[in-house]
Amino acid sequence: MDRYPAPAAKQRFDTIIKRSRFITTVLAVPDKRAALTAIQTVRDEFPDANHHCWAMVAGIPTDVYHQDQSDDGEPKGTAGKPMLNVLQHSGLGNTAVVVTRYFGGIKLGAGGLVRAYSQSVSNALSELSTVTAFIKTEMTLLLPYSQLATFEHWLKSTDTTVVKKEFSDTLLLQLAVPESDTGALQLRVNELGGELILL
Repeated sequence: MDRYPAPAAKQRFDTIIKRSRFITTVLAVPDKRAALTAIQTVRDEFPDANHHCWAMVAGIPTDVYHQDQSDDGEPKGTAGKPMLNVLQHSGLGNTAVVVTRYFGGIKLGAGGLVRAYSQSVSNALSELSTVTAFIKTEMTLLLPYSQLATFEHWLKSTDTTVVKKEFSDTLLLQLAVPESDTGALQLRVNELGGELILL
């Protein structure tokens, strides 16, 4: 598969469990660095909260390098790991989740915390608005200038995007191409007298 769901935008959901308030913020992030910055922004929004536990799948869903989590002071393994587990099973990518907790005076115990953080993320994801993200390969296209308008019109019917244009003797377009578009792209390029180069 060359596509996966991702959050449409930053979204927030609120849950009360045994008088503790759990504020779940779902963030759309392209990579791990952006995720860490976005998580800090949420921490700054609620500086008086007891905990800001988080998890991320901050790239394509299968890329473990961009997955991480934190209990942020809750007992080890009771918050970040359960949150990450829910994220991993959701199929979402480009996602970070922060669960901000305001302690309500009733201790939940280790099992109760695992359920509370898991439930907070599950509930948020069940209401989440998503978009389709694509796993793309970069390719370079050499194209006669006379064919640019025709090619750009055709591109509108695909999920391929133009990353950069360079103008010289021929037109050079740098493309980001989903795997499912490569066959049709090659056929169209051949018809237009262009040349496709895999980077």
